[in-house]
Amino acid sequence: MRLPCVPRAGRRRGIHSLRGKLTLANVALLAVGIAVATAVSLMTARFYLLDKVDTELKSARTTLGNAGFTLRQIESLSELGVALDTFNDSGARDTDPLPGPSMVYVAVGSTGRPVALGPLEPTARQRALAAAAKDPAALAAAEEPRDVQVEGERYRMVGAQLSDGTVVLIAVPTEGLHEGMGKALKMDLAVGTLLLALLACLTMISVLRWMRPLEDMVETSSAIAEGDLTRRVPSSREATLEVEQLRVALNSMLHQVESAHRTRERSTAQLRRFVGDASHELRTPLSAIRGYLQLYDKGMLTEPAERKRAWDRMNGEVDRMGRLVDELLTLARLDQRPELRFRNVDLSRLVRDAAEDLRVQQPERPITVGADGTLLVRADEAGLRQVLGNLLSNVRTHTPADVPVRLGVERADGVVRLCVADKGPGLSEEDAARVFDRFFRAGGGAGSGLGMAIVQGVVEAHGGEVAVRTAPGEGLRVTVSLPTQGREELRERPH
Repeated sequence: MRLPCVPRAGRRRGIHSLRGKLTLANVALLAVGIAVATAVSLMTARFYLLDKVDTELKSARTTLGNAGFTLRQIESLSELGVALDTFNDSGARDTDPLPGPSMVYVAVGSTGRPVALGPLEPTARQRALAAAAKDPAALAAAEEPRDVQVEGERYRMVGAQLSDGTVVLIAVPTEGLHEGMGKALKMDLAVGTLLLALLACLTMISVLRWMRPLEDMVETSSAIAEGDLTRRVPSSREATLEVEQLRVALNSMLHQVESAHRTRERSTAQLRRFVGDASHELRTPLSAIRGYLQLYDKGMLTEPAERKRAWDRMNGEVDRMGRLVDELLTLARLDQRPELRFRNVDLSRLVRDAAEDLRVQQPERPITVGADGTLLVRADEAGLRQVLGNLLSNVRTHTPADVPVRLGVERADGVVRLCVADKGPGLSEEDAARVFDRFFRAGGGAGSGLGMAIVQGVVEAHGGEVAVRTAPGEGLRVTVSLPTQGREELRERPH
């Protein structure tokens, strides 16, 4: 039998393969994780740094607002040189009354324009900061600092209201902070890209190792589809538990498929041989009967003795054909697992009866019987009588009439053993292997060749076994083993 061919898809590559999908899934998950981690870290850093800047700005605003300074007082201080560097672009020193490194201060008058403090005129950057503030009074009233952008640079700004109504704008440049966060973002992206590439390579290599058992399964299935039913999936050291379980289950299934296929082939061959042998066996008596009828029709049987001999021969062939048909029907019923009538049967009595029948048929044959007393088994009595009859008929047919035969029965190890042994010529090893085949006759001897096949069928229907021990010149010993309780489940089996 040739199974449909399975395409060798085990070596497919690309994003549609399981390996590609697993790689893409891992890379996508890691990319999402890196993006989330980067966003959280940058937001946290920005919040921390801006919070620090805002704290410094609020502290400076509080210092100016709570001191109760006026613009005139600050100018006086400037003239004394105390606040000389307070309003310049470079920021205040640690000794300045207005703290905060890198802070830029801008005094804004009521007109909204920056004003001079004594000899200190507003610089260009201070004017730009004042212009960017738009509404200094609103900025001074706001609780939180505000972001402004001046000449491409970003600042964080608050306003402080002096006692005379002048507003001092306090700004801190945040361009360095944003540049640092930009560099951190680029670094995170570079490291993340490297990690993604590394993960993709490792995933592809790992999945390749893990998927190798599955590729072996595909190759095995393809080989089986091409006719090699003996192929099995080999074991792999890289296989995971689930893949190993799949391999074991698949091999078990393949073993069952192979066994079923072999059994079907064997059954088909046996059926073909059985039909051929049955046709041959039936053709012989039919040919003989047809020949005698043709002789009678042509008037060639003129003598009464010839007609009687022809009549007897035709009756003999008819009887032979009838026995053959009966045996074929018996085998057919055994193949269909017939309903057997189980009851307690005295096997010792059946053995003694069979021995008496053999003595009547062949008085000169030495017979030894080992079946004293009563030995009950749960079995079908008619089936057991047929087994004994076929075994003794086999002895009568294939051994000389003076060859001794022994019949015995015993109970041991939970089974009942029935033994029929003779001292005849025995069988060769090749013939012994085929002794239970239908229509098999050792050495082309007499008989239909169905007797031992019927014995095996009846014994198996009882749930027992039949074995043969023989050798050339050592006779034949047939042992039938039957369970003591019988197969009760066969009693009610429907057919």
